[in-house]
Amino acid sequence: MNQLDNPYASALDGLILKDPVMSFFNFCKERESIRLKKENGDAFPWSDDPIFQQGRFLNVFREDDRGSKAILQFAKNLSKDLPTLIHALFFSRWCNRHETLNQLTSSILSKTNKLVDTLHALDPWCNTTAYPVEPVQWNGKEYNRLDTATILFENIKEPLTNIIIEANGDVIVATKLVNDQFRMKNDFPIFMAVIDISWYRPDIIDPTSHVPTGIGAVAYLDRLQQYFSLDTHQQTCDRMIKIQEEYWPEAKRKFQPIDIEYLSCECRKYYSYVNGTKLFEGKNVFLPKS
Repeated sequence: MNQLDNPYASALDGLILKDPVMSFFNFCKERESIRLKKENGDAFPWSDDPIFQQGRFLNVFREDDRGSKAILQFAKNLSKDLPTLIHALFFSRWCNRHETLNQLTSSILSKTNKLVDTLHALDPWCNTTAYPVEPVQWNGKEYNRLDTATILFENIKEPLTNIIIEANGDVIVATKLVNDQFRMKNDFPIFMAVIDISWYRPDIIDPTSHVPTGIGAVAYLDRLQQYFSLDTHQQTCDRMIKIQEEYWPEAKRKFQPIDIEYLSCECRKYYSYVNGTKLFEGKNVFLPKS
């Protein structure tokens, strides 16, 4: 993961967090409480915390998010056809917008012209600032985001599948092997597509595998790593998983490395508001029922 151009690297600079572990779990508990109150039909606001009242945050368990639900629905019933499953998941992460995925079915992926026409009629991509997707290289040719999503993935689903199988379940290895071909500076979309495979085929990608660190998670994982006096983010994730039972025994399931990485990004967002390096403006602002 190339961190040289990380726009979030200094987001927590100067912020004092005496116990970033407790801060992490406090964030998780309050965010999960908000989800449950919202699903129960309770009236807004679902928290006394002004940051949670005003800011947008993903859910604690990523399977509860609209984006994840859209991907799970889009790629359902594909687990027995691994190349098609991988095609669908890579397309989903290149798109990464639930409104788009909810208007499509995976059968359209093999109908390139129809897919292109459909996407042109939509605003197909997610926030390109928060989720940049660069051009991809394959066999000496460069493909832009649209051509990668609509043409390239259909053409390379078999070799892409073979590359991922070579990783023996390891998300970090699989991400690197794919990016050895794609040559993206920010390999986050690859990483997300790879870890999504574990939802359907844990025999191909191990859901407990270590994961690479996305640029949004670096600042908070660095805080946790320093607090524990550990050497790597992967060791840090292991420690957080180990102590979950102590800090949050009532959580609905045990964390996996992807959860710690993902939630470190959300904690970075939350504590950026605390630090004044992130403001409540534009798409950051939460509007009830939006």
